[in-house]
Amino acid sequence: MTQSLPIELDPNPPRHNWHKEQLTRGRRPDWLRVPVPHNHRFKEVHGLVHSQSLHTVCEEAGCPNMGECWGRGTATFLLLGDTCTRSCGFCKIKTGRPQKVDVLEPLRVARSVQQMQLRHAVLTSVNRDELPDGGAFIFAATIRKIREFVPGCTIEVLIPDFMGSAEALATVMREHPEILNHNTETVPRLYRRVRPQAKYQRTLEVLRRAKEMDADALTKSGLMVGLGERWEEIIQVMKDLRAIDVDIITIGQYLQPSRYHLPIERYYTPQEFSELRDIARSLGFRWVESAPLVRSSYHADGQARLVPRRPAPAAA
Repeated sequence: MTQSLPIELDPNPPRHNWHKEQLTRGRRPDWLRVPVPHNHRFKEVHGLVHSQSLHTVCEEAGCPNMGECWGRGTATFLLLGDTCTRSCGFCKIKTGRPQKVDVLEPLRVARSVQQMQLRHAVLTSVNRDELPDGGAFIFAATIRKIREFVPGCTIEVLIPDFMGSAEALATVMREHPEILNHNTETVPRLYRRVRPQAKYQRTLEVLRRAKEMDADALTKSGLMVGLGERWEEIIQVMKDLRAIDVDIITIGQYLQPSRYHLPIERYYTPQEFSELRDIARSLGFRWVESAPLVRSSYHADGQARLVPRRPAPAAA
């Protein structure tokens, strides 16, 4: 594990007051405004995703970076349909009874990765708590198909917690994804309100077990801020993640998808995100993305540069 640097925390650090007056006016700060995408690469990716009857978390979750990422020819594929069995207070993806599993989805995803000429593919899914393995077999099948169609493409999986099933996690890890991502999302005190069907310690256990199952895999987690957490709680989550040797962390501003979702308690300034980035680096994270519009898969293709080279398979 990377040696951590000592950090002295001010229990009451000074914070910017901009958010208080602007929240009452219903305004977002200028740094959260995103240009509308127009380039041809965005249209190509949009057309390909819909022609293959695929879902992306970019669209389903209303990601503010969709224009930038699709404009670069990257997308995060959403496996197992577009309906989630959980009801997280921050998430735009619909909750309900999912449709039956599409066993041909891995093939269509692999073909899309091939057509997009991706060198790094990101796979995530809705929660499917009604399935015996939470849908882990679809993750595994998709990894295998991508490697069949696009040898050399690195793969990141952003997985649910599979209800804490070590067997389901092992199903995914046996396929050796280069990056295993499972988001912490928020601080422990807010879990009951933000992630009512999740458990903070279970989230940490998923990340710990993943590293134990495949020491060569990079582990990654993400946090939203602006839901009412305290500064010192954010730092403690970072420390908890480093204690289990998580390599990569992403930190971004929570944005309320609709009036039915949790309200924004405050906007963090770009300067505060820079401060969080510096603290995360000092704790030993190998890669840190910390900025207002950062999301789990933001610049994921760049993070793939950390992936260690695996030995080539022996010739038959």
